[in-house]
Amino acid sequence: MKAQVKWIDGMRFAGMSGSGHSIMMDTSSKHGGSESAPSPMEMILMAVGGCSSVDVVSTLKKSRQDVIDCEVQLDSERVDAVPAIFSKIHLHFVVTGRGLKEAVVRRAVELSADKYCSASIMLGKAGVEITHDFEIVEL
Repeated sequence: MKAQVKWIDGMRFAGMSGSGHSIMMDTSSKHGGSESAPSPMEMILMAVGGCSSVDVVSTLKKSRQDVIDCEVQLDSERVDAVPAIFSKIHLHFVVTGRGLKEAVVRRAVELSADKYCSASIMLGKAGVEITHDFEIVEL
């Protein structure tokens, strides 16, 4: 896997993935940025949510669950030092569907946390406390 990041102006940077997708990054005005795009740390947090969501939806579909929507709300804490790394990340999944089985949703979330989500597992191995929970919205 490859990527590149190019400085645009101020504290704005353009990231380009090896597959040809691009995204802008910026930082807070506290650090000289204009907050015109997500910060790199926000990108990491969203990446954890995206990685876990792919796992959860994929597992639910393979388990023949009638999943209609899946949203993950992430809450994080960072240490009050430089570097201001994450100390905690909590993922709260809101899974919407018809006839969803709680045990299957629980297992999908657990599999993502313990086995499949490379992003959260990598951060967990680096000492970030990562927790998960979920709720089911029945249609």
